[in-house]
Amino acid sequence: MSCDEIEALRLGLMNILGTSDDAARRHAEQELGDKLDGDTPIAALATAESLAELQRHLDAALVDLEEEVATLDADDPKYAYARGRLVAVRDAERSLARLADSGESFLGDLGDTHHTLHEVFPIEE
Repeated sequence: MSCDEIEALRLGLMNILGTSDDAARRHAEQELGDKLDGDTPIAALATAESLAELQRHLDAALVDLEEEVATLDADDPKYAYARGRLVAVRDAERSLARLADSGESFLGDLGDTHHTLHEVFPIEE
């Protein structure tokens, strides 16, 4: 059993953060295998280049996972693991939203700092 959404999210986040941990990247790519091919939310998530892309593709992957869980019978041996994946991916979605909010807040803080510096030290031309 694999955690496709989590591994793809890790790959996308590595892209965005510029992480060069080749061992972690190879492990995630190996686990995902041919799921990295094609036009799927998992493939798109793994190649995302921005937080907005990560959020959009994670949302699409979450919809697919919810559909997968909905089709399983409660007595299916895969059901408990699939539900666990669903909980983990929803948690990752919330964490990603917090990361995006923190980035936006930091960006705003930098803008405020810039304006304050210009107020304190006006540039005369």
